[in-house]
Formats: sequence, C-alpha cells, structure tokens
Amino acid sequence: MIPIFFLAAVAAASPAPACGGPEPAAALCMALAASDENRFADSAAAFERAAAASPASDPRTQRMLAAAGNMWIAAGQPGKAALALDRALAGAGLQAEQRGLALLDRARAAEAQGDLVTARRFVTQATPSASDDHFLWYFSASLAMREGDLPTARVAIARALALAPRDPAVLFEAGHVAAAEGDQPRARNLWQQALDGDPSGATGAAARQALGIADVPLAVGAATTTAPQRKPK
Repeated sequence: MIPIFFLAAVAAASPAPACGGPEPAAALCMALAASDENRFADSAAAFERAAAASPASDPRTQRMLAAAGNMWIAAGQPGKAALALDRALAGAGLQAEQRGLALLDRARAAEAQGDLVTARRFVTQATPSASDDHFLWYFSASLAMREGDLPTARVAIARALALAPRDPAVLFEAGHVAAAEGDQPRARNLWQQALDGDPSGATGAAARQALGIADVPLAVGAATTTAPQRKPK
C-alpha cells in the first residue's frame, strides 16, 4: 500500500495531454500512467522531467517534484526521494496540507536511510498542517517504536486509531505498542483485528505471524513503503 499524496493535485491542475505531445505535458502524462501501472521509478523520473520543463515560479513545479519524491520512496530509492522533496519544499508552491504531506514524505525518506533524528524533525514540522491525516500518526508511532520512545508511540497510535479505527496497518502497529506496554491480551486482540481486516494481504500475513509470537517487524514491511492506504488528494 503506497500513499500517493500529490498525483490528484498534479492531474487536476494540468490538462489531460496526449503522451506524445510536447514537454512538460508529455512527461506528466507518462508519470501518471507509470504510477497507475506501479512502475514507480519510471513515474518518478517522468515527474522530474516534467518539473524540469516547467517554470520554477509555477506552483505546479513544486507539486510535480513532491510527486517525484513520493514515487522514489515507493520505488525504494529514498536518497533520490530526499533530493526531489528538498527541491519541492524549497519553493512556495506547496501550501497548507500539501506542504505538510511533503514534509511527511521527507521524514519517510530520512527514516528509510536510517536517519531517525532527521525523520522526527520532519514529522514535527509536518504535524501542524497534517494532523488530521491518520498516516502521519501511524508513521510517528512506528518511528517512535524504532526510537525506543514508548510514550510518544502510545500517543501517536491513539490518534491514528481515532482517525482510522479499522485500518489494518494501524491496528497492527497498535498491537506492537500494546505488546511493548506489556498488555499481551490487547496486543493479540488488535493483531486479530488486523488479520480480519486484511486476511490475504501483507498486513494480515504480518499479523498472523505476530499472533504466533514469532519475531515480527515493528511495522508491516519497511515503514517507508508500507502504510495505511491513502486516497489521492
């Protein structure tokens, strides 16, 4: 499950081009098509081409760079994601929630590179404008578990559960927080709910493993690439 923050905003702000047309429209068309086909690296590269062919003063340029960063994360290349997102955040094209979500993606890129201090800094910056987004709290909880900060994880996962009480990945992470607190019955109940909500998916498989009290990860797969599903905004 890959949260895609900016694709709808980019598409809505742009014409529906034929992919054979001139840049940047052709590159944007290719980027959106590649994203639909889960060719994330191709999508990221095309978003960057579209941004390079667009005026730096156009707000859409920063949105395309943010979309490129999101796709690089999905492609498992957080270094390239960080570069694209830093460029996006340097401009004024991202405002309010869009900027918050770009900051959150920047935190994800840092976490994937093992830089937990930088990841937490960007989560903190993202929170004022993205606090209604359950993914922010899910990611904050998962990051806090890696940091060994159980109080922060407890608060963050409670917020995620309040916003998305049936999301299997949130339930799965909540189970880890409960287990860390020593509440095994609640942990098992949460993992069972996660399994029931995603019986044939990656979250369900991890929850099934957790219910067997095996050595399981603190998040479903890599925290940077697997997360509660987000509808494009």
